[in-house]
Amino acid sequence: MSTLSDLVLAQGRSSEADVEWLHLLVGDWQLLADLAFADMVLWVPTDSGSYVAVAHARPSSSATLFYRDFVGQEVRAEWRSQIQQAFETTRIVDSAAPDWYEETPTRVRAVPVLRRLGANSPDVTASPIAVITRHTNLSEARTPSRQELTFNQCSNDLFSMIAAGDFPDLGAPTGPRRGAPRASDGLLRLDVDGTVTFASPNGLSAFNRMGFAGELEGESLAEVTTGLLQGKLVIDESLPLVVTGRAPWRTDIEARGVTVSLRAIPLRDRGERVGAVVLCRDVTELRHQERELITKDATIREIHHRVKNNLQTVASLLRIQARRTHTDVAREALTQAMRRVASIAVVHDTLSEGLSQNVDFDTVFDRVLMLITEVASSHATTVRPTMTGSFGALPSEYATPLALALTELVTNAVEHGLDGRDGVVEISAERDDEQLTVKVRDDGVGLPEGKVGSGLGTQIVRTLIQGELGGTIDWHTLVGNGTEVTIEIPFRWLTQA
Repeated sequence: MSTLSDLVLAQGRSSEADVEWLHLLVGDWQLLADLAFADMVLWVPTDSGSYVAVAHARPSSSATLFYRDFVGQEVRAEWRSQIQQAFETTRIVDSAAPDWYEETPTRVRAVPVLRRLGANSPDVTASPIAVITRHTNLSEARTPSRQELTFNQCSNDLFSMIAAGDFPDLGAPTGPRRGAPRASDGLLRLDVDGTVTFASPNGLSAFNRMGFAGELEGESLAEVTTGLLQGKLVIDESLPLVVTGRAPWRTDIEARGVTVSLRAIPLRDRGERVGAVVLCRDVTELRHQERELITKDATIREIHHRVKNNLQTVASLLRIQARRTHTDVAREALTQAMRRVASIAVVHDTLSEGLSQNVDFDTVFDRVLMLITEVASSHATTVRPTMTGSFGALPSEYATPLALALTELVTNAVEHGLDGRDGVVEISAERDDEQLTVKVRDDGVGLPEGKVGSGLGTQIVRTLIQGELGGTIDWHTLVGNGTEVTIEIPFRWLTQA
């Protein structure tokens, strides 16, 4: 399905600023539907003079009218004149008589969407950028509770702000949606002085769990939270603005081991603040889980750091032992083992620097290539390594065998391919949706076609590429001179990881 941006821009009537505004509006789409106890559909004008639905929200507080999405569909004939009237007059238009949808009586309200031209600007767009329709199910009509009346009043206030360009608020920070308070989690309505005029049962319960024993209604929310936080040394500096309803921000308060997230939505009438809606949610368990994840991430990074340190210690011991060895064969074997351990340490060093268990393999391989200088210097030659293409990000369980295999291939190219001569080692990496292809070539003496070495290094490369990564490897001599090794690793292991 096309995204909201694609659907809006495809109609040819909206700018990038309009799309950004609509994204902010749709960010509170579910809140509007829950407060209104109604289905919400967002319509944008088309070049042909009609309207296309670009967003649809169903209420979680009541039954939905529409079991199929309207997104991408053109407006129905019975709603078009009402939407057109709201668009042309820039005023909210209610249906004069019940609208019937599949034998269900409904009430339709059309709300024009105007965009504020700037966070500190009083000016709005000359005409609406979209129209919202609210579809209320009248078949469930009954005497509404005080909570339903308050929720509806809050939704009407927000619709009036949308029609005036006051909502969404450009000054509101864009925080994470995870853990954001919802209408069903708890709602407080404040007057202009910050006094609670209504508290939903869930909202009152959240404050009761933090130690407040009385009724919230008639109390100053700022004074209530001040009493709960007595003795706290660290308090979010945005808290006073949130609990008085003066700023559209979010904050957390914690008391008696309970954490409650608060979100304030200032209510305005003709630009003047007349009160606020404060949504509250008990996020104690959620914050506990987040702290556990942070602790686990830190532990994993520390483990990678210690593994890297241990591997570097092993590499250093092998280097010392190689220097003290008197036979060339043993010295060469220890030196090769040292390089293999060092290449594995590079991967763990990279993993210890970030939260993700994916590795930027280009960074890893740049550090692996530094080993060429050490290999070349031990053979009194000069090697010019070149790298083209990109490996991209790889899971850690595949970065280690690939780094070790490429270390073997590059080392072989210097030691056996160039065979003591100055030369070039080229490494190229290409990736698409199906596989990763890596080529290592040198301009050395080459090898007889079909005759591949049978040493330990070759066996290690075969085991890693074919056994662990499920890939293929091919050695062949280039026309003229030199050797090229081609590795192909299918990407199916990425989806299985």
